[in-house]
Amino acid sequence: MAKKKKYYVVWEGNNPGVYDSWNDCKLQIQGYPNAKYKSFTSLDEATAAFRGSFSDHIGQGSTAAGKKKKVVSEEARKAIVWDSISVDAACSGNPGVMEYQGVHTKDSSQIFHKKFSLGTNNIGEFLAIVHALALFKQQGINTPIYTDSKIAMGWVKKKKANTKLVRNAKTALLHQLIDRAEVWLRNNTYENKIMKWDTDNWGEIPADFGRK
Repeated sequence: MAKKKKYYVVWEGNNPGVYDSWNDCKLQIQGYPNAKYKSFTSLDEATAAFRGSFSDHIGQGSTAAGKKKKVVSEEARKAIVWDSISVDAACSGNPGVMEYQGVHTKDSSQIFHKKFSLGTNNIGEFLAIVHALALFKQQGINTPIYTDSKIAMGWVKKKKANTKLVRNAKTALLHQLIDRAEVWLRNNTYENKIMKWDTDNWGEIPADFGRK
């Protein structure tokens, strides 16, 4: 079954506007701090949304496309550790093109981003956490890390990525990074708390790519 056509509104980006492909939208948000964008299922809906405000369609703290506004109560917001970073991954297929990123939880500004031609979402979630841990170890800081993946948290705790992704020429680099991440976990300690993002009460994690 063919995927439904999507249209993307960029309120804040390199060139704000309405785009009819994810690749075109991505060009407008890459490298732009705290870009604001969202996907819609019709051109009319996207055009009308562009005339309005980003805040009418996205919950506070999220810059990801395709998310309905999540009203977060003041009580729920108090539970969030804002002085932290959030990590997430996205995968087009399973396996498929995979990318992960880490952002500041408070304003969704990007800290790091990696993309691979073939991978899985769980691998991306795992590598994102380890990437953050290694970065903070290098910087000597104990900033907490939010993730919405219980599987990735389990892999990090066990210091082993339980993936069945085939090893071949296309996945060679990714497997090298997985092996390196496992070695790093075995050889390093860290004080950073790895915390589960409460999606039900807080909406999508700030690092979400918005493709669900």
